[in-house]
Amino acid sequence: MSFEIIYIMDYIGTIAFAISGAMVAIEQEMDLFGIMILALVTATGGGFIRDLTIGTIPPMVFRDPTYMILSFITAVCVFLIVLWIRRHQNFTSPEKKAKLSASYQKLLLITDSLGLAAFTVDGVFAGRRLSAPNDTNAYLVIFLGVITGVGGGVIRDIFAAQKPYIFVRHIYAVASLAGAAAAAFLPLAISDRKAQGISFVLVLLIRYLAAHYKWNLPRIPQS
Repeated sequence: MSFEIIYIMDYIGTIAFAISGAMVAIEQEMDLFGIMILALVTATGGGFIRDLTIGTIPPMVFRDPTYMILSFITAVCVFLIVLWIRRHQNFTSPEKKAKLSASYQKLLLITDSLGLAAFTVDGVFAGRRLSAPNDTNAYLVIFLGVITGVGGGVIRDIFAAQKPYIFVRHIYAVASLAGAAAAAFLPLAISDRKAQGISFVLVLLIRYLAAHYKWNLPRIPQS
């Protein structure tokens, strides 16, 4: 199993979700401490739930400070960049405010999708490491992939007093589920490295297509 790729996925997901958490915190007008905490829980929340599920105690976030440090550094960088932009740019006009909001939504889509893809694959292969190569519990590893991918975002939205993104926008969980299923079954036919890469790209592709074409699952409209 190509552990090097998994570690890279870990770092990609951590940075991407930390940016996502920091951006939501800034939008909610939190202070620097709040921004750092929201970045941390977004980046590590899914892995925390995954580790509790499989009995990895204490969870990885408490055994390896790299993820916490990386989350905090990312949050501070986002804070400083956004502070500089807002101090040096004039966003008083409605047009500029609309442009800023569109840029924020685009950045959130990119970082959220990268984090979702990376952590979905990471969660599946964390589950596969618990089993013999030919005796993998598909239900378990797919669940681990999805919960690792979406868990941090759900905690982020709860902390920010928002309706969780996973339940309302652009088939978020469906993309994670498709990627997790691919990561669980593709290793039966191809190498782990190729399976990881294909699954990662699959999640990104579904997310971007859903955002571009505004795909959403059916819902009951309010009367």
